[in-house]
Amino acid sequence: MRETSPETHIIDYRAAEHLLAARDPQGAVKLLDSVIAAHPENTAARLLRARAFFASAQLRLAELEFQLVLEREPDNAFAHFALARTYERRARDDRAKRHFRLAAALDPKPEYLAAARFETDE
Repeated sequence: MRETSPETHIIDYRAAEHLLAARDPQGAVKLLDSVIAAHPENTAARLLRARAFFASAQLRLAELEFQLVLEREPDNAFAHFALARTYERRARDDRAKRHFRLAAALDPKPEYLAAARFETDE
């Protein structure tokens, strides 16, 4: 078993970012599990793990992790947007719509506004 320290957790976090960018989300999750076990309050690590779950199509785990991030940071536009994408992939369109709109309200980025589809209200 390898020794861990705050420095190794930072290294693991950065390595997980690189693995996710290199399309190895499962490798990223493995690294982030130890980081989060040591620092469960670390929202950035949880957000990265949620993204890795999403990228590996572990949608229920992604949903839970994005929800936890939003409990801690309700004004995180990216987390709302990513949770909405997760709901969308799970065919939960009403929930997706709500979070797309929250993301767009918090940060009017063009992709958030387009996803919110304000102009096509039923």
